[in-house]
Amino acid sequence: MVVVQVSLGGINIMYKLAKSDGMSMKVLIACRYIFAAAFTVPLALIFDRKSRQKMTWMIFLQGSLCGLFGGSLGQNLYAQSLTLTSATFAAAMTNIIPAMAFVLAIVLRMERLAIGTVAGKAKVLGTLLSISGALVLTFYKGVELNLWSTNINLLHHGAATSQQSSNDQVLGSILAVVACMCFAVWLIIQAKISMVYPSYSGTALTCVSAAIQSVVYAMCAEKKWSAWKLGWDIRLLTVVYTGVWATGLMVAIMSWAARLRGPLFVSSFYPLILVTVAILGSLLLDEQLYLGSIIAVVLILVGLYGVLWGKGKEMKQSAQVDGAKSSTEPELRGIVIETSSSTEGKPTATSTICPIQAADRGSGAFLFALMFSNAQSVVILSSLFWSYL
Repeated sequence: MVVVQVSLGGINIMYKLAKSDGMSMKVLIACRYIFAAAFTVPLALIFDRKSRQKMTWMIFLQGSLCGLFGGSLGQNLYAQSLTLTSATFAAAMTNIIPAMAFVLAIVLRMERLAIGTVAGKAKVLGTLLSISGALVLTFYKGVELNLWSTNINLLHHGAATSQQSSNDQVLGSILAVVACMCFAVWLIIQAKISMVYPSYSGTALTCVSAAIQSVVYAMCAEKKWSAWKLGWDIRLLTVVYTGVWATGLMVAIMSWAARLRGPLFVSSFYPLILVTVAILGSLLLDEQLYLGSIIAVVLILVGLYGVLWGKGKEMKQSAQVDGAKSSTEPELRGIVIETSSSTEGKPTATSTICPIQAADRGSGAFLFALMFSNAQSVVILSSLFWSYL
């Protein structure tokens, strides 16, 4: 998991380098998901061929919404905020996503506030700390901290990272917050679809949609064909790295780790992305660290772990209650275990209610949806957070 998070942290650095080379971020995102789709579709066909359920309109709709908020809209907003701020700033802001997802789940009545419990208080306090950290990161800079300096700047224009105007900083902050809100909405919708559809297939379906939608959007925004040119340079390296390595392979590894150790185990490593970006940004991009950024990062990370700890405690208590109930119904428990064994230990609506439908889980409907899913938007990065909700 350490290697995974360090690899994901490299996305921000690669984005910065590609932007400095003159590459359009819209084209970059489009190419990223073309490569991601080419990588994830074979994975879905291989690993989900036995567990993939029949494609339904509800799954198709949920996948479309996941693609919209988790990909095309969210990723373009995030990329634009990255160009207006620093790589470290953008990485820090993404840590408020779980807190935003918790707030949205409360508003939509998908989550209990439970302020009277220790877990509920931890989630509320963690949310407030995360939001406070985001505000500090936006509006307070503080003194510059000269911890180290390599005098190395791989960007073509050093002023792009060290001398952003205050207007760019505020606008970039707003775009980052809106992007995080989009990702939070994506998590809520993904919590539903991941319960009834395999993660590889869902990722592949929305990656193909992402490629189609992002290409259409980029072609409307970038009229010159020269903007799409990829040579043996940083542009091609960024596209392959973010599409195949970060979106494809790393998501597959995280999905495997989530099934093996649980999504909270995977989530606990996410702050390593921020640490990686902060170190690489200061060493390679000559980004400066400020006191306000350090204070904000501490608040956001403490808030993040508060939300994760509270949710983990609730999940543990819920599991204990479910275990106590199942112990009084041995016959029913035996049925659940038998049906779940056919779907890698996780019972689904189809396997529990009508196992005969498993015979209809072919690749035809899946491939059909891949071919005609251009009504959707961009990518599902993973299905690791579904148990948060």
